[in-house]
Amino acid sequence: MKDSGSSGGDAAAGGGGSHLLVRRVMQMTMVVVAFVVVWILMYNSSSPFAIPVFSRYITTRDSTMISYDPELESVLRNASMENKTVIITTLNDAWAEPNSIFDIFLKSFHLGIETERLLKHLVVITLDQKAHARCQALHPHCYQLETKGDNFTKEAFFMTQDYLKMMWRRIQFLGSVLEMGYSFVFTDTDIMWLRNPFNEFYNDGDFQIACDFYNGNSNDLNNLPNGGFNYVKSNEKTIWFYKFWLNSRKAYPKMHDQDVFNKIKMNPLIQNIKLKIRFLGTMHFGGFCQPSKEFNQVCTMHANCCVGLDNKVNDLKILLDDWSKYMALPNNTKLNVHPSWTVPQSCKTSFQRSRNRKNKGR
Repeated sequence: MKDSGSSGGDAAAGGGGSHLLVRRVMQMTMVVVAFVVVWILMYNSSSPFAIPVFSRYITTRDSTMISYDPELESVLRNASMENKTVIITTLNDAWAEPNSIFDIFLKSFHLGIETERLLKHLVVITLDQKAHARCQALHPHCYQLETKGDNFTKEAFFMTQDYLKMMWRRIQFLGSVLEMGYSFVFTDTDIMWLRNPFNEFYNDGDFQIACDFYNGNSNDLNNLPNGGFNYVKSNEKTIWFYKFWLNSRKAYPKMHDQDVFNKIKMNPLIQNIKLKIRFLGTMHFGGFCQPSKEFNQVCTMHANCCVGLDNKVNDLKILLDDWSKYMALPNNTKLNVHPSWTVPQSCKTSFQRSRNRKNKGR
């Protein structure tokens, strides 16, 4: 009986243990399922916070990395500085026409102070065949970017669908350059290079960007940046940031990259990865929005706050004429004079007209 009772007791205990095990397995299964559901919801959300936070550097669905292209690797390698840094600009047919933006852009390097030697580090990313042919006729480092059926040949007017596609394709491409291990200075082609800018970059900045309007504090996120000029070091933080930036466009589908950057620059995720953002002052990196007043210190001048290709071409030619007159002065005279730009002219009128039309439409 004892054996039988003991046996029965063991069976009862075994049955209870089995039920307990089943319950625990079911509970664990429910936890795993809930975890997966939450992950999927976060992954598919259009919110800029949608990037899974389980890893700071997890690859998002919109990975910036394009398929490995040995031609691109070759172009970057041949143009690279010793520290794997390149200068990058983009070019389409409208801006590549003779006597247009591209010619003026290249001319600025020849007129600038210690800038001509930087041309060997310039990579021109062309967006169509005509621009590519024009680039190859003038410059050694040209790469034609696959645009997946989009036509970027003509002038892309500000905030049109073609313009937005072009800007986001640019962000995607630049992210892939970072993933390939190259740091870069990106420059719009309507920026005149008047002095070597590398001496004016911050040593501690991961991502450094020029401004339309600068408030005097390079660390202040309230500065109004301009995405047409930035210096970005290739590291885990910047690679993650470019993916995050690209993914964030879904939350702001009618905005271009610069406005989306303004939306996300204070995002806690960016602060958590300790991405060091620095804003470049307009004394060294000026433009038509806020011109540099110091000819003895200016590095670049941008035809920003300007609408229309012809207006940009007209005013950039005048700008280079102003600069040439300054450069013709004796060295001792340059230190004692305070010349001023005679631009914007056409750009000022066009920008005011554009702003007036925008205000009337509100």
